[in-house]
Amino acid sequence: MKEGLDWAGVEYDEVLYKSDRIPLHYEWAEKLLATGEAYVCECDAETLRKNREAMRACVHRIQDVDETIAMWKAMLAGEYGEGEAVMRLKTDMAHPNPAFRDRVLFRVAVREHPRVGTRYRVWPMLEFSWAVDDALLGVTHVLRGKDLVMEDLMETRIWDILQVERRPRFVHFGILRFKDLELSKSRYRKEIAAGRLTGIDDPRTWTLQSLRRRGIGPAALREFVLSFGLSLNDIEVPAETLYAENRRLIDKDANRYFFVPDPVAIEIAGLPPIERVKAPLHPDFPGRGVREIPAGPKVQVAREDFEKFRGKEVRLKDFCNVVLDHRARFVSMAKKEIPKIQWVTHGVQTHLVMPDGSESRGLSEPLVATLKVDDVVQFERVGFARIDHVSKAEVRAYFAHR
Repeated sequence: MKEGLDWAGVEYDEVLYKSDRIPLHYEWAEKLLATGEAYVCECDAETLRKNREAMRACVHRIQDVDETIAMWKAMLAGEYGEGEAVMRLKTDMAHPNPAFRDRVLFRVAVREHPRVGTRYRVWPMLEFSWAVDDALLGVTHVLRGKDLVMEDLMETRIWDILQVERRPRFVHFGILRFKDLELSKSRYRKEIAAGRLTGIDDPRTWTLQSLRRRGIGPAALREFVLSFGLSLNDIEVPAETLYAENRRLIDKDANRYFFVPDPVAIEIAGLPPIERVKAPLHPDFPGRGVREIPAGPKVQVAREDFEKFRGKEVRLKDFCNVVLDHRARFVSMAKKEIPKIQWVTHGVQTHLVMPDGSESRGLSEPLVATLKVDDVVQFERVGFARIDHVSKAEVRAYFAHR
């Protein structure tokens, strides 16, 4: 999260870890237990569920405070295993939402934590830790999705019991979704561990890291989000909406180059002696200069173009017009309103990683080998891409969008 926020330009005052604040959470838990408004429950998950559905109070709900605190101490001492005891808050057992009825505040989790190891085995649920930290840290505004209103109720109930006067304001917003994308942090974590995803920046994860790797800029992401405002309405938009914002910002700076995926070799019969041609680095900014591309009778074109235009006259962009075939026929050098395709005579091996994790492999013009990591370019007739790796042997780039 910190890495993503740094990239996005989000400034924060301090980094805090909940695992470092567990003693504070325990103090608040014991204050809450002392009021009699919370208790330790030994019911199994199925019994707890049935009681909630039936609006029936748990048998442990009426035990006295001393007994409850003794059970809490036993939880901390390791006398309960996972699922054998939880701490619950007394709420309205007739509440319309069954999930709010005597909700769990702490549970036992016996496993090694990446930060504090096995120091703790009793862990607070999110809403309890939020109630503690939002109050102690002087948080003024809690920004959360409208699907987390339950957490508001829990925090407020805890503050009411403990007579916390200084409270933040809750501000809710609707969910912003991309069409045809199902985002799941837990699923991505499992697939990374299983090797089905290359890492948190795999383009299929749609994390901030993956957007960065594809060449989506933080300014584009910010403008995209702010354009919808703070609304309670759920919004579903196509990914193209974000791409359009990014395209607007990067187009003027992205130099143009040829990339030929899945190349097919052709030989141009009748071509006049030509060793090099010039093409603009950016057609809209002639002052930026030109690039020189090696030319000659033996060239490579994309297989898709070859199969689509074979036998037809096409223009090898910024070069010449030919009737396309394995042995192509030179027609002229004149610019015509005919299909234009990219080409190379020879070039650098290039792997273009697509958003679905697949790779488009081919050749790009030699100048691509002089690019630097993080350069964002446009491969003509292919799309925008961010350069991820450059060596003498190959260039690897990540596709952003068209």
